[in-house]
Amino acid sequence: MKTLTLVSIASLLLVAGCTTSPQESGDAHKQQASSGSSMQQYQCESGETIAAAYPDSDSATIEYQGNRHDMQIAVSASGARYVGGGLEWWTKGTGPGAEGMLLQHKADGTSGEIIENCTAR
Repeated sequence: MKTLTLVSIASLLLVAGCTTSPQESGDAHKQQASSGSSMQQYQCESGETIAAAYPDSDSATIEYQGNRHDMQIAVSASGARYVGGGLEWWTKGTGPGAEGMLLQHKADGTSGEIIENCTAR
């Protein structure tokens, strides 16, 4: 599973030259934000859970291990990517079955080590 995840990350980094604008990458969550949806719950492989809310098209708030993290949208090759507080929340898809990945976010703006791999419930 870790090999597959590393291959997925490598693929994302390879297509980074084909980035979209922050507006485009947040389109998947824009509809959720405008409809006033509640938090989306993610079940992680480690057994942890992440609750994510998208108050507007440019931000996300996640709750992880009892802590709240406010994040701003960032450029991504695919999916929606949010950064803040040394963390990175990267999602692909919406609703049940959507994928979410929590990573460390390096000071140079790049993705660091994967903290959690999760699936929306």
